[in-house]
Formats: sequence, structure tokens, C-alpha cells
Amino acid sequence: MTPKARQLTIQSRELAPGIAVVSLSGRLMLGPEGQEVETIVGDLLDKGYRKIIFDMTGLTHIDSTGIGRCIASLNKISQAGGKLHMAGAAGQVREGFRVTRLDKVFRFFEDVAAASAALG
Repeated sequence: MTPKARQLTIQSRELAPGIAVVSLSGRLMLGPEGQEVETIVGDLLDKGYRKIIFDMTGLTHIDSTGIGRCIASLNKISQAGGKLHMAGAAGQVREGFRVTRLDKVFRFFEDVAAASAALG
């Protein structure tokens, strides 16, 4: 496996006032790079964002640690009075949430546009 295949890329951007998108690409797995997800969520909350969308379109793999990082992010956002929606999760990533029944905890949407519309 090449280092690039293992790599996690995280980017955040403002979609609309108060709504941020965190785009995840690659593999959200055990390792220090996954910690960055929670750091970015904390930074967005500090900047006043309360509606956050995780765009998982580019995410190819997730493990229990990656799912744990999503849970920790959801908890932080909920404690701040915000909402977290998931967009574009497919294949092994979506299945990971289904098998653990966390698809009942997180709200999943086809794409960022649908997740954004549901946030209002």
C-alpha cells in the first residue's frame, strides 16, 4: 500500500453563514492524522459555526477509531447547541456506520446540498 493510499486529507470551508463543510478524503483510521478531525471541529465551533457537514464523498475507509472521532465530534457539536450531518458516505464507510447501528445516531444524506437543505 502506498503512503498516499493511507493518507487522510481534511479540508474545511464555509458553505453559508454559520454552516461549515469538513471534507474528508482517503482513510479515517487509527493514527495521529485522524485527531485533526476533532481539532478542526473545535476550531469551527470557536469561530461560531453551529451547523457542520462532514462530506465523506472522498472517504474510502473508516475503522472503529475513525467512527469514534465522528462520535466525539458529534458530542462536541451537540454540547455547543449545534448539528452535524453526514454527506456522501458510501461503500465500506456507510456500512461501518450501519453495522454499528450508528446510522440511527448520525443523519446521512446523499450529498452536501441535501445535508445543507436539511440544516435549514
